[in-house]
Amino acid sequence: MTASDTNAHELPAGHFSRLLKHWRGVRRLTQIELAADANVSARHLCFLETGRSQPSREMVQLLGSALDLPLEERNALHVAAGFVPPYGDKGLAAENLQPVRQALDFMLKQQEPYPGIVIDGHWDVRMRNQGSARLFKPFHDSFEMENGLADNAMHVVFHPKGLRQFILNWDEFARQLIQILHRDVAQGSRAAAQLLDEIMIYPGLSAEWRLPPHPPSSPVMTMQLGKGDYRLSFFSTFTTLAMPTDAALQQIKIECFFPADDATAETARRIAVG
Repeated sequence: MTASDTNAHELPAGHFSRLLKHWRGVRRLTQIELAADANVSARHLCFLETGRSQPSREMVQLLGSALDLPLEERNALHVAAGFVPPYGDKGLAAENLQPVRQALDFMLKQQEPYPGIVIDGHWDVRMRNQGSARLFKPFHDSFEMENGLADNAMHVVFHPKGLRQFILNWDEFARQLIQILHRDVAQGSRAAAQLLDEIMIYPGLSAEWRLPPHPPSSPVMTMQLGKGDYRLSFFSTFTTLAMPTDAALQQIKIECFFPADDATAETARRIAVG
C-alpha cells in the first residue's frame, strides 16, 4: 500500500461503508471471515458495506477491534460513521502525560552512555539523550539536508547527504530498515505509507526494496558507522508503551542503541567522561 492508497481513509462522515470495505480488503478477509471474527451475521456486515444499514457506535468499535486497526484508524472509522472519535490524538504534548514524558526521560538516561531516542509515528525524533548527541555529533555536523528532514530518523538514514554517507554497510542495513516501514504500512499507518513514498524517490534505492527482504546474514542487524578513523557499530531495540488510549501515543517508539563490539563500548565511555 502506498500513500495514494490512504485516500480511502480520509473520508467524511457517511462514508463508513467504503472505509469498512477498504480495511477488510487490506486485511484480506472475506465478509464471512470478518463477520465471524466480529461475532455478527454476514448478512448484517454485507448491509453495512453496501450502506443499506448504518452502524451503531458499538458496532464501529467492534469492527475496528476485529480488524485490529491502530487507534488512529479506529478514530477515522468512527468519524466516517458520523461519531466523535473515541481516542485522543495529542501524544506527548498532552498536559496529562507528564508522567509518560518523565518515564521516557528516565529510560533515556538509563541508556547512557549509549544513544537513545524517542520517535513518533512519523519517525520524527521527539526526545534524545546526551549519548545520542555526543556520539552522533561528528556525523550530524556533516549533514546537508533540507530543513526539518534532519529530525526524521528515516530520512536521516536514506537521504544521500544524511547519515547514509557514513553507514559502511548501508545497502544491507537500509534494506532491512525499510521493512519496518512496510510492516507499519501493513498495520495501517498512513504516516508510514507517506514516508515510504518520500524515501523511495531518493537516488540509489532499488525498486526491489518494496518487496520482502532476503534473510539477513547475521542474527542481529548492525549499523556500522565510519568517518575517517571514527568508527561505531550499534544494534538497536524498539520499545513501545503498553495499552495506550491515545492514538499518537500508540505510535511512540523508544529506540535504544547498544554497542555491537568492544571498541564502540569503549568509545562511548571515553567520550562520556570528556
